[in-house]
Amino acid sequence: MRSAVEPIRIAMWSGPRNISTAMMRSFGARPDCAVSDEPFYGAFLKATGEPYPLADETIAEMDCDWERVLATQSGNAPERRKVWYQKHMPHHMVGPVSIADMPKHTHAFLIRAPERVVASYRAKNELRSPEMLGFAQLRSYFDREKDRLGQVPVVIDSDTILTNPKVALSSLCEGLGIGWDPSMLSWEKGPHPEDGVWGAHWYDKVNASTGFGNAPGPLPELDGEYLKAAEACREDYEYLSKHAIVV
Repeated sequence: MRSAVEPIRIAMWSGPRNISTAMMRSFGARPDCAVSDEPFYGAFLKATGEPYPLADETIAEMDCDWERVLATQSGNAPERRKVWYQKHMPHHMVGPVSIADMPKHTHAFLIRAPERVVASYRAKNELRSPEMLGFAQLRSYFDREKDRLGQVPVVIDSDTILTNPKVALSSLCEGLGIGWDPSMLSWEKGPHPEDGVWGAHWYDKVNASTGFGNAPGPLPELDGEYLKAAEACREDYEYLSKHAIVV
């Protein structure tokens, strides 16, 4: 049982370029919800030295101590909000903490066809390996949570959300154990205070939006190393997709 002041902490796990920031905008539009933007990202960058855009600025801006970040994300929500939506990426979790250290969170998984992820990612950063897209780690975390719960945790596909945002988000909220709020369908244009410093590089499209985009078209055509990267992620995506919300 949660105490009267303890929030519903939603840990939404996804890879990059997966409408994850739009989802953070959507939940942030709820008056009862606080949001966090990839709180372990600074710790990941400091631990790995990965040359991501704005890495130095991110490390300087964020708390890079794994245990302190975990304690913060497991504590009271900002402004004592009833719901706390936390945007997480499992491939960032290379330090001493993991999903296993977050038993009081409600864990959910946001997926997207690897062809769409690769096509979006290559426009923003060098794709040096399929592991940078997080599919294998996402599957591993899903399996761990499924075993812990004894049932399938919530999985939702980005295409499902973009095709019918109202119905998809309503079903998602039901799976998360929170009420549906129509305010989730729109948000203010521009950067938001909760955005990570890296948003200056990555968030141009979502910053220009006030809601979810159009329904997805055909899968993009890839070739060469980009096609190989998508194919390397295919099995993990299809495994997770079998458990996704259908609307």
